[in-house]
Amino acid sequence: MKTKNYVLLSITLLTFGACKKDPVTKPVKFTSTSYETLSTFDNTGKPNNLLKDTISTSMLQFIDATLPDGKDLTASHPELFSSAAIGDITITQQADVFITFVSGAESLNANSIAFYTYPTGQSPTSPKDIRTITYVFPNAGHLTGLRPGDKVKIGNFNVGTSIGFVLMENAWDTTGAKLNNDVVHFCSNDALNPEVDPNLKKHAVLINYPAENKVLIGFEDRDRTTPLCDNDFNDVVIYCTVTPSS
Repeated sequence: MKTKNYVLLSITLLTFGACKKDPVTKPVKFTSTSYETLSTFDNTGKPNNLLKDTISTSMLQFIDATLPDGKDLTASHPELFSSAAIGDITITQQADVFITFVSGAESLNANSIAFYTYPTGQSPTSPKDIRTITYVFPNAGHLTGLRPGDKVKIGNFNVGTSIGFVLMENAWDTTGAKLNNDVVHFCSNDALNPEVDPNLKKHAVLINYPAENKVLIGFEDRDRTTPLCDNDFNDVVIYCTVTPSS
């Protein structure tokens, strides 16, 4: 009788072991990173240092046509996922850099947009490689006060600097009007994102808009392994302007 019990126990343990699956995401923790803001902001998360660009109706129409709400971009525009290019900026001469908010989806996430820098050629492979993350738009999502064309100068950068971008999922507390750094970070550098499958790690797509000589960056604000993710990459859309200063 004891022998039978041992056999049953062994079978049960083997069954549980066989059912265990590898994780589809691995949490990425930025525990050694510090956080800064470029300026103060109001109770909607709108920065007090805003400049203004004019966003044309044709650009907004282009975005609506290319990134329709709820439509899987991997099916409608698979070519956007076939390139290894990422949304980071490489500074080749001293320049002022600006970020312009173009549009955001009707999301319940109060997402933040931020950036970090690193020496060109030394792209970070883990959070410990990123010393500082700086908020540009504390709230670019739910109940945001931003409007198309709202623009922020993020700094003047020297040759040899590269700039990466982060969408911080639901980092803005709409009730307390404050920021929470301890949230999921979705980076323009695919290597820093939590999905295990390399085909699912991209959270920022580059979209050429030649009519106005712009490259738009569209962000997806959900873990791409979950049923909640619609893969429409329109949750926040921005573009960057680099203006040589020397």
